[in-house]
Amino acid sequence: MKALIAMSGGVDSSVAAQLMVDKGYECVGCTMRLYDGSFDKSSDNENTKDARSVADKIGIEYRVFDYEKEFVHRVIEPFVREYEAGRTPNPCIECNRYMKFDYLLEEMAKLQCDKIVTGHYVRVAYDEKSGRYLLKKALDASKDQSYVLYMLTQEQLSHTIFPLGEYAKADIRKFAGDHGFVNANKGDSQDICFVPDGDYVCFMERFMNKAYKPGKFVDREGNVLGEHRGFVHYTIGQRHGLGISAAHPLYVVDIIPETNQVVVGKNEDLFKRELIATDVNLISVPEIVGEMRVKARIRYSQKEQPATVVALDDNTIRVTFDEPQRAITKGQAVVMYDGDVVVGGGRIIE
Repeated sequence: MKALIAMSGGVDSSVAAQLMVDKGYECVGCTMRLYDGSFDKSSDNENTKDARSVADKIGIEYRVFDYEKEFVHRVIEPFVREYEAGRTPNPCIECNRYMKFDYLLEEMAKLQCDKIVTGHYVRVAYDEKSGRYLLKKALDASKDQSYVLYMLTQEQLSHTIFPLGEYAKADIRKFAGDHGFVNANKGDSQDICFVPDGDYVCFMERFMNKAYKPGKFVDREGNVLGEHRGFVHYTIGQRHGLGISAAHPLYVVDIIPETNQVVVGKNEDLFKRELIATDVNLISVPEIVGEMRVKARIRYSQKEQPATVVALDDNTIRVTFDEPQRAITKGQAVVMYDGDVVVGGGRIIE
């Protein structure tokens, strides 16, 4: 069996590569060059150097694939469009959808590999009864990444191996240290990869070559309370950085791009029980029939909450939580679970 290993230069994907070699796979390591506005393609950056170093150490072939144009089209441009529409996107989900498990699957076929392998903390299982591949949470709940992989299709899951799903992060670092990997103590990536300093608005202004205009803060009745820096600076539930004096704490409760207004209100105004999501992908079931009980989360760091989901059409669902949820945010994903199995998910639109 032959496996194509996605190697980011981090410790997780490096250990994934070694684990596959240890299992007897013929492995090819690869790094996808995605985006760096000042990237000199004639030489390796730090991550590529680290990935190449590990590949050399464990004795596997290593390749670099240039996908910058595709990354701009599939990830960065939608990221900017979502913010400009008053929504808060999760670019990691789109990157996984298109870059790691779409284009990489094409490279897998070109190299006549049987599997693609990544360092994500999730598990895949095949359910004989349903005949479906299942995406399951990692055993290490603190590292579980199933939320950002809900869009994986049956075809993609059938060709993917996630070796780290059974391990704790501490075990992975020890494994890397024992094998002398150069990145054994390398920190985990926390920021959006193309916005390493975290200032996404500054990035958008450079990328779009424009400045976002100030507008008005208004309350829920439309009364003007002050001036904001541009609505793209804000997201639902935000409290800090508003710069408005009031008798009680104010939070962003809505964003209206058409009028360049940011609506603020009280904390209790943020709680809602229901959402609508589109661009739905189902994994454990082929369709949702009637009312289905699930546990769902509306952001990466949230614990799943009991809810009922119904299908409104082939690509749209309504999720109703048992208890009101704080700051349901358009553009983010809602991901549904049955125990440790991902049922599916979609992008919140209202």
